Amino acid sequence: MTVTHAADTVDTVERAAATPEIEQPYGALGLKDNEYRRVRELLGRRPTDAELAMYAVMWSEHCSYKSSKVHLRYFGETTTEQMRATMLAGIGENAGVLDIGDGWAVTFKAESHNHPSYVEPFQGAATGVGGIVRDILAMGARPLAVMDSLRFGAADAPDTKRVLPGVVAGVGGYGNCLGLPNIGGEVIFDASYAGNPLVNALCVGAMRIEDLHLAHASGAGNKIILFGARTGLDGIGGASVLASDSFSGGTGRKKLPSVQVGDPFAEKVLIECCLELFAAKVVVGISDLGAAGLACATSELASAGDGGMVIDLDRVPLRAKDMNPAEILSSESRERMCAVVTPEHVADFLAICAKWDVTATEIGEVTEGDTLVITWHGQTVVDVPPRTVAHDGPVYERPISRPESQDALQADVPDDLARPTTPAEIRATLLRMLGSANLASRRWVTQQYDRYVRGGTVLAQPADAGMIRIDEQTHRGVALSVDCNSRYVALDPYRGAQLALAEAYRNVAASGAKPVAVTDCLNFGSPEDPGVMWQFQQALHGLADACKVLGIPVVGGNVSFYNQTGGTAILPTPLVGVMGVIDDVRRRVPTGFGTEPGESLLLLGETRPEFGGSEWAHVVHGHLGGLPPKVDLAAEALLADILIAGSRDGMLSAAHDLSDGGLAQAVVEAALIGETGARIVLPAGADPFVWLFAESAGRALVAVPRSEEPRFTEMCTMRGLPWVKIGVVDVESDAVEIQDVADFSLAELRTAWEATLPELFG
Repeated sequence: MTVTHAADTVDTVERAAATPEIEQPYGALGLKDNEYRRVRELLGRRPTDAELAMYAVMWSEHCSYKSSKVHLRYFGETTTEQMRATMLAGIGENAGVLDIGDGWAVTFKAESHNHPSYVEPFQGAATGVGGIVRDILAMGARPLAVMDSLRFGAADAPDTKRVLPGVVAGVGGYGNCLGLPNIGGEVIFDASYAGNPLVNALCVGAMRIEDLHLAHASGAGNKIILFGARTGLDGIGGASVLASDSFSGGTGRKKLPSVQVGDPFAEKVLIECCLELFAAKVVVGISDLGAAGLACATSELASAGDGGMVIDLDRVPLRAKDMNPAEILSSESRERMCAVVTPEHVADFLAICAKWDVTATEIGEVTEGDTLVITWHGQTVVDVPPRTVAHDGPVYERPISRPESQDALQADVPDDLARPTTPAEIRATLLRMLGSANLASRRWVTQQYDRYVRGGTVLAQPADAGMIRIDEQTHRGVALSVDCNSRYVALDPYRGAQLALAEAYRNVAASGAKPVAVTDCLNFGSPEDPGVMWQFQQALHGLADACKVLGIPVVGGNVSFYNQTGGTAILPTPLVGVMGVIDDVRRRVPTGFGTEPGESLLLLGETRPEFGGSEWAHVVHGHLGGLPPKVDLAAEALLADILIAGSRDGMLSAAHDLSDGGLAQAVVEAALIGETGARIVLPAGADPFVWLFAESAGRALVAVPRSEEPRFTEMCTMRGLPWVKIGVVDVESDAVEIQDVADFSLAELRTAWEATLPELFG
């Protein structure tokens, strides 16, 4: 790649037009032939090296959503005005923002950092956490908590032993250093993720409504200030293009690191600095520098504004020598922000940054024109309409085809799989499943996270949902859950995505909070595979249609394609995060059984013999086939209403949703979390196997004080929610007894539940 020097006499843009075509390495930067031709058409000339780098990173799948845009519009088409009523910002902004009442706004979003976390597990996961935190910060909110959804190959695979400890350490290390509690998430194992783990991070923050800021560069003469860490060679093109070493342009520099290097302590200072800048009202807007770095921040700020912009790369503070314009623009060095500041506030802005010892440099200004001009060593290296970079990239309508194998997959029902029939067999099956990789306790992971720092956490893993207090005076709070059963999605993408939403929705309601909004992280294989695009389209439509029925909007999220090893894609994984609002966190409902003697255990919802994609079929038989459980969104909404009412009126002492592993898993978890025994009596004539291990949706296990049982059960009956009493909490017992089936001591159950991950990774 040509490096331009101040002594050059020919303008860089003019020289680019005359340079032989073969010198442009656009293919190595990830641009297709047709995309490069489109760049030339937009500019009417050859792009410079720096322009080529900008278009390459900004038109990448990660940044432009070129394969998913046509489908993502469906979210807007299915979002009603009623659903928009509480939305202050939605899809297209750094993060979605909701009005939660009492003058408070909450912002939350999930993002992926999958590929970097396979290459360098610790830094990949750590910088993924840092990136999503800055997205929340850029909206004007104080980040309050994080969550994560992690997926790895088979638990006993050698590479899982390399990747998982590093990822967990990265998530915990970065979040702990920031002083942000990690309040929940998932750890899932499946062979399809070998070579392509998923690291999806979520952050939630809060602000007063009047403090909301949207990033745009408006007002000619306003200054552009880059602040935070210096710009280096780490992470160039890491999240956005295929060949990060191509940026070095034959300079002899060794291959550049594609994974960013994070500094959580620098980010902690940056958070406090940003919040003071917002409070001082000295910024028009702030943008995070994440994927595509300065290329993204400058083009998006200018595109969202009402004018142009001029940037001088010579002013960008660097931490590496001899960086060329393409490298400076494309670097994804962490802990950096870009602000738009009016001239009269520049001195105050810089003073606040100096107070926090944050490097801040004025690198340009907003102009009256309509182009983004970037100079370096006295030469113009970029002169482009910013919208062509940020928003007018290619949009593909990829071929979509239902895989021929889908019929055979669904026809391979689990009905003929050998089932446990005797009490001894059922007992052995329960213990085997309890200690299986996907159902075992996540304590080995979560003990590496600080779940209670800042003092605002009121529920955290292993609770069904994480919950934090937003307002110390009113005790208003929010609850969050992230969920997806990718086996369900593989069997039926439309229904599987709805089941992911239903589970997260149910988890939030089980805590006592009212679900109000959704974020997603849509992880799939190659969009160039028609079968993958069919999965993606079906899952997206399933999620959007279900959100419309439940009346909660998707306010933001992320699409991650090319999650595959060779030609083998991961199981389709549309992660769904649901946020709920609770007016007083003191009435939250815990997951574990309480300590009041004789509380009744009620199973809410309908149990059906549904085992397609179930944990039992997976653990015992290694089987995936049939159809996933039925989805009844009206029943899910009714169950949520009952759970919320039970919390509000003090009728519930514990609630646990039923999902993977069925009733048996829910009972054992609630007993172990509450450290108390229980006696279970299944209904007369019930098939113990079905009632204990089926994974029918729309169900929850609740503990109800005896004094509240008549009122609660009458409410369920009057509203048409099926319920059955299946036992009592036994605080004087140290066992879980399933009448006529099996008895288990709590010690035996705890050993089976908690030993697995330490044995694998400890």
